[in-house]
Amino acid sequence: MTTTFPDVTISTDRLVLRPFDVEDVTALAEMMNDEHITAWTSVPYPYTHADAHDWATRYSHAERTEGRGIVFAVAEFLTQRLVGIVHLQNTNWRTRSTEVGYVTAPWARGEGYASESVLAVAQWLFHDQGFERLELRTAADNTASQQVAQKIGCISEGVLRNAWIVRTQNPDGSWTDTRTDLIVWSLVPEDIEDQDDYDGGDAYDTYGYGLGQQTEVGRYTVGADWK
Repeated sequence: MTTTFPDVTISTDRLVLRPFDVEDVTALAEMMNDEHITAWTSVPYPYTHADAHDWATRYSHAERTEGRGIVFAVAEFLTQRLVGIVHLQNTNWRTRSTEVGYVTAPWARGEGYASESVLAVAQWLFHDQGFERLELRTAADNTASQQVAQKIGCISEGVLRNAWIVRTQNPDGSWTDTRTDLIVWSLVPEDIEDQDDYDGGDAYDTYGYGLGQQTEVGRYTVGADWK
């Protein structure tokens, strides 16, 4: 049984989803220090250059090689500017299911990049990798992330009570941990059979991360053996 994802890049009309490299470190550090990413995720704050270097050069790659999932750096096709992350994690190879998380840089929000990139990964996951379930979890008050889930066709399955910690910013700039519920969403292959055409337009897009032979996955192009 295969227990690692292949090393691939995925292209949409506007985006390239690829492995991280050392050239992403500066942009990654800037992106991850955004207050909305701090509020809804568990990333360190402040997010240092060292944190970004460790993620881009070691941890993000280990997610794939050690079988936990795969991390995509999301970049604009024309400018190659880093605009976000799509991260498959907690992968169960026996049940062919995995969980997706995502963040979008503050300067790239409102462009529909989160929906476009997550839907592209879902198409690849179901059609090329033979997976049967993609799960997404959003904090109860993170309406922007919930809008992304709805836009790509996710079905809300229920609530995990008191299951996550978010952060609220104090007047002095410090952060306080607060417990919250998580809404569980899912996609299965039949949910996206009619979603080859994407209409764009997300509100916030905040979390809930030489080509070889190419094949078409829906309207998305997958390039194998990226490195």
